Amino acid sequence: MKLKEALEKRRFVVTSEVQAPIDEPPEELIKRLELIRGRVDGVTVPELEVEGIVGDAISTCELLNKNRFESIYQTTTRDKSRPQLQKDLLLAHESGVDNLLVFTEDYRITGDSLQEMMFFHVDTGKLASVLENMKEGHTIEGRELTSRAEFVLGSGVESGWGKNVPELELKEMEEMTRIGAGYFLTTPVFDVAHFEKFMKRVNTFGVPVIAEVMILKTAGMAQFLNRHFKSGLVPDWIIKKLASAPDKQKASIELFAETVKGLKDLCQGIHIITIGGEEKLRLYLDSAKLR
Repeated sequence: MKLKEALEKRRFVVTSEVQAPIDEPPEELIKRLELIRGRVDGVTVPELEVEGIVGDAISTCELLNKNRFESIYQTTTRDKSRPQLQKDLLLAHESGVDNLLVFTEDYRITGDSLQEMMFFHVDTGKLASVLENMKEGHTIEGRELTSRAEFVLGSGVESGWGKNVPELELKEMEEMTRIGAGYFLTTPVFDVAHFEKFMKRVNTFGVPVIAEVMILKTAGMAQFLNRHFKSGLVPDWIIKKLASAPDKQKASIELFAETVKGLKDLCQGIHIITIGGEEKLRLYLDSAKLR
């Protein structure tokens, strides 16, 4: 089933994420993913640059499609001109990519500000212009395309606000809904009760929300997130459970299953961040009873 069809049928969708291979043959990535074929509705490939080496996200998406996985090309609008954004999206379309996940800005940590609002409007303006022209069958310069291009558009949103979602965030979600967002993807969810408050604020848009779930393997990993991304992002009780567990993997799987169980009645799917652990993802899917 295509991701678009799964979303339209209000199925609880499951997507995951991989990095474009840089230091290994692409076939190795497919070999690891074969363990979950048919159990995920999409596999996201973000643009990636490590120490000046750029991973080929679009070619990886093409490889996934050829191996019967539904690929999702993840990009950002920040620091891209309209021609560059159009070039990337045209290449994705020509490579058979149907799904697009766009971040119009980095995850916000400062809240409402005029500068953020200006950046957002510039970024969404570029995106809307390129997508509208491609949908009509031509480029922003007026050149005819061999085929019209229409993507299932996902948009990244900040879900860490709980019930106190800033007005700017709501306006951004409203604008992304207007330009055709097929779903919203949140920032990582560790506190389900907090996330429920967020959902009560944003469920008026009528757009499916997919919650990002990051697999935590150790207490050190959780502490790193709190230290370098956002203080309090991972609750103390989760850190204590991982720190005291004699079997770290078992504790990690239990935490994942508990989180997914709490999310099933709140949103329309999850997006799993494995951080390079694709070969063990099936164990987490089994525990959470996900297909």
